[in-house]
Amino acid sequence: MRRRDLLKAAPALMAPSLVHAQARPLRYIPNAGLSAIDPIWTTALVATIHGYMVFDTLYGLDDAGQVHPQMCAGHEVSADGLTWTFTLRDGLVFHDGEKVLAKDCAQSIRRWCSRDSFGQALMAAAHEIEALDDRRFRIRLKKPFSQMLYGLGARGCFMMPERTANTPGTEQIKEAIGSGPFRFLREAWVSGVSAAYARFDGYVPRQEPPSFLAGGKAVNIPRVEWVVQPDAATAAAALQKGEVDWLEVPLIDLCPMLRKSPGVTVAVNDPFGWPLVLALNHSQPPFNNPKLRRALLPAIDQAQFLASVIGDQSDLGRAPSGYFVESQPMASHAGLEVLSGPRDEALAKRLIQESGYAGEKIVMLAATDRLVYSQMMQVARDLFTRLGLNVDFQPMDWGSIVARRTNREPVAQGGWSCFITQIEGVAASTPGGNFSIRGSGAKAWFGWPDDPDLERLRTAWFDAPDLASQKAIAAQVQMRALETLPCIPLGQLFQPTAFRSDIKDIVKAAFPLFWGVRRA
Repeated sequence: MRRRDLLKAAPALMAPSLVHAQARPLRYIPNAGLSAIDPIWTTALVATIHGYMVFDTLYGLDDAGQVHPQMCAGHEVSADGLTWTFTLRDGLVFHDGEKVLAKDCAQSIRRWCSRDSFGQALMAAAHEIEALDDRRFRIRLKKPFSQMLYGLGARGCFMMPERTANTPGTEQIKEAIGSGPFRFLREAWVSGVSAAYARFDGYVPRQEPPSFLAGGKAVNIPRVEWVVQPDAATAAAALQKGEVDWLEVPLIDLCPMLRKSPGVTVAVNDPFGWPLVLALNHSQPPFNNPKLRRALLPAIDQAQFLASVIGDQSDLGRAPSGYFVESQPMASHAGLEVLSGPRDEALAKRLIQESGYAGEKIVMLAATDRLVYSQMMQVARDLFTRLGLNVDFQPMDWGSIVARRTNREPVAQGGWSCFITQIEGVAASTPGGNFSIRGSGAKAWFGWPDDPDLERLRTAWFDAPDLASQKAIAAQVQMRALETLPCIPLGQLFQPTAFRSDIKDIVKAAFPLFWGVRRA
C-alpha cells in the first residue's frame, strides 16, 4: 500500500518549487531503485552511488587515476614496505555526532576485505590491522602490497562506526550512518521507489577542488531526492518539463531529442566508460568447450554490437577495446588483433565444426528492461543463428537474469549459457578489479571460469613493484584471457547523462556524485 501511495504522489514530489533556487531539493532519477543500503554487501551500482553520499573513504581516486588522502591526513611506510601507519585528519564526525576513531576504520577495512577482490588480496598479504590510538591505525603485512592506496581509494572501502562494521560482510547493515557529506533520510526511503539525502552540516571537506572521488566534497544543495521512473520516455518528459533536475541514464535513442530541448543539457560525464561483455557459462555445455569459445572470435564485431545501441552517435562508443578501460594505465591492445582484424564468419563456422560442437542448446538471457543489453543481445542472437548454433533466446527482466545467472545447473534444469552486461569502468581498469576475468572456478564471477594461470598472473600483478611491471603483467593477463575467454569484450560504451541546464559543476565521474553540484 505504501508503495502505491508514493507512486501516486510522485508528480507532487517532482513539482517545481517556488523557494530560492539554492534551497530547492535536487530531484534525480537513478538508474534503478535503491533496495539495499549496504554498499559492501552488494555491488549494485545504485548502492555504490548511495555509499559515496553517506560514507567517506580514507583515500580517493581522481579522474586521472591518481590516489590522494581523503579522511586520512597521510601515512608512513616502513623501509621494508611491511608496515603502513595511517593518521586521520581532524574534524571527522559520524552523522550521529560521534567522532570517527581509528578503531572504526580498522574494523571497516576488515569488513571491506571480506567482500572486495582488492580487499581479499590485501587480507591475504596482511598480518594484522589494528588501531594504535584514536587517530592512528596500522596495517602490518606479511609481504609488500603495492596496491594499498588504490584499494583504499578506488574500491568503495567505506568507513562506518565500529558497531556497524562488526556486521559480517555476508549480512546487510541495519543503519546507514557514515561520516560522508550527506545524511541518509531513512524515513523517506521506500525500497526500490524513492530515497532522500540531506546535507551533513558536520562534514568538513578538504580544501581542494573535487576530482572524481578525491578532493573537497563540498555540498551546495541541501537535499537530494531520488524518484524512480522506469519508463524512459516518461523520465525524459519529466526532465524536459523541469519536474526533475537530473536523469542519470537517458535512453540513448532519445538523446538527440533531449539535446534540442530548451533548458536541458546532455553530456558524457564519465571519463572511464563502461566495457560491455558477453558472459559465458564455463561450467556447462556447450561453452565449457574452450575450442567453441575461441571459434566465436573471428565473427565478433565490436563495432556492430556498439552500433546497435548508439546508432550514428559514434562518439558514444569505442572499439576495438580489450579487458581494461581504454585511456587508463593498464589498457592494452596485446592480442587484440583477434577482435580488431577483418571479421570472417566463414572461418568461425569452420572452427565451430572443428570444435566438436554437437548442436547443444545455447540459452541466451536477454534483459527486456535494459535496452543496451537487449539490443546487443539481438545482435548476438542473429550472429549465433547465422553461425549455425542452436539458440534458445529467453527475454526476461534484468532482475530475473540476476537471479537466473546464479544457477549452475544444466540448461534443462534452469541453467543458462550466456548474457550481456557492462562492467563499471573503475573496476575494469585493472587486473585486480576486473571481476569478469577472474579464473577462480567456483569462486569466480558468473560463468565460473577455472583458469589457474590467469589467477597466477593476477596475483603477480598485485605483487608487481612499479607501474611498468604492472602494465606488462596486465598485457599478459589480456592475452591469456583472449585465449581462454572468461568472457568476450564487446567494446566500450560512454553513457550520456542529462540534466537541467541550471545544474552546474557536476563532477566528472564514472557514476553520479552530488558534491560540488550547484544551481546557477
